[in-house]
Amino acid sequence: MSSETGESGEERNPYPGGLGSRREARERAFHLLYESEMKGGDSGGVLAALQLEPDSFAVEILEGVEANAEAIDELIAEHARNWEIDRMPALDRAILRLATFELAFRPDVPTGAAISEAVILAKRYSTDDSGKFVNGVLSAIADQVR
Repeated sequence: MSSETGESGEERNPYPGGLGSRREARERAFHLLYESEMKGGDSGGVLAALQLEPDSFAVEILEGVEANAEAIDELIAEHARNWEIDRMPALDRAILRLATFELAFRPDVPTGAAISEAVILAKRYSTDDSGKFVNGVLSAIADQVR
């Protein structure tokens, strides 16, 4: 689990909610999506190779993204102005796919949660500008699908 140092010097978890929280499951799903893409898109193989099974919510996200990949990529391509999806940084692409799945196919996930947690992941793992990029694309997608 990732942690940061607070103002008083103590370590704090930037994803409060404890082990097994949806935030941690999303982060795990993001890592699995990225790994799957780097290994040729075989999420089943990635899951089978794990020693410990991930949270069921992380598996739902991974399987949902894979099952709806074409529709998800079409939404991203439509709203990522001046960006071809295969030219985006792979980390941004994985984050966008995860959050777009939640926005378009998981009405139980609040819009703000899907977008803000994707922005957190982008700021943590990708480029300096990725947070703004992810926020803009997902906001436009949310306007269309919600």
